[in-house]
Amino acid sequence: MEKIDLKAVDFFCGAGGVSCGFKNIGIKVLAGIDIDPKFKRTYEENNGAGFLNMDVSNLAPDKLCDYIPIEKNDNNLIFVGCSPCQYYSNLKSDKTKSKQGRLLLEDFKEFVLHYLPGFVLIENVPGLETKAGSPLHNFKKALSGQGYVFDQKILNAKYFGVPQNRRRFVLVASRISETISLPNQNLRKEQIVSVKDAIGNYEQFPKIAAGNEDKSNFLHATSRLSKLNLERLKHTPKDGGSRKAWASNENLQLACYKNHDGHHDVYGRMFWNKPAPTLTTRFIYTSTGRYSHPEQNRGISLREGATLQTFPLNYNFYSSNKGVIATMIGNAVPPKLAEAIGQALIEHWDRWQNLEQKQEL
Repeated sequence: MEKIDLKAVDFFCGAGGVSCGFKNIGIKVLAGIDIDPKFKRTYEENNGAGFLNMDVSNLAPDKLCDYIPIEKNDNNLIFVGCSPCQYYSNLKSDKTKSKQGRLLLEDFKEFVLHYLPGFVLIENVPGLETKAGSPLHNFKKALSGQGYVFDQKILNAKYFGVPQNRRRFVLVASRISETISLPNQNLRKEQIVSVKDAIGNYEQFPKIAAGNEDKSNFLHATSRLSKLNLERLKHTPKDGGSRKAWASNENLQLACYKNHDGHHDVYGRMFWNKPAPTLTTRFIYTSTGRYSHPEQNRGISLREGATLQTFPLNYNFYSSNKGVIATMIGNAVPPKLAEAIGQALIEHWDRWQNLEQKQEL
């Protein structure tokens, strides 16, 4: 791999999806920052970078350089700000807990304005662009005022080698070039990977039952199912079946669905030959979406979820709690998507480098 002088600071890094992707393509990650200490060991041991357990809302921007070797106006520096996004999600869920973090983009903006890195990347749910009260407009206005140019798109991770139908809002900005652009997903239809491609190898992912425990780092572990939910799954057709198959069974049908016919994905199985649905932090539970295995009577395992997010098989997640690990995995930016975005930044950086060299001659 040729030497790439780009380096990044990963704000709101979580378990390190962006850092993993950047590292894979040769971008040096200086550090990750997150308020949750549960991510520390997972982040540091997999990414070879330091983890700052800090709340950026309470950290003065000019103090960040006391912890990370960064300087102002560094053209080779990337600031990544993938702040928690549940508040702007289009999912109809309780937003009370996420309300406090809805303005983290404003906090991130202050770091960008103080250090003026060469590049900026943000990734979030599509609702960040459209929902009332979003801080995105002020963020973009502030960047424009400092001479940044930017490109923004709704990208679907399935076009970038991620076996998952996952639509995300992505913005990249550059202070050092006249234009910048995200990769064109319309040219990447051949990149679509199916669930079977990802987790269908039974030598790699052996058949297991619901409630399987796996104390090894591979974490082929699944959540338990109640007797009733196991019976529901047994009555759900393989390879994409839904709860409609047992809608008329009084013993299996859920009371909340007896008078209407919505939410077919709940208790549904994944399709073998399609990408998975968007993984959330609760992907290990069959009752929260189409998260059941295509043919085995169980939900998908932690390692299967991590693989559908494109984490390498040797990426280790550290916690004794399945729910905590599922949160690390489900909240992450898929590394393969981060690779594609990072590669676009490298290409723009290369063009700027070549232009600088020509001007020196």
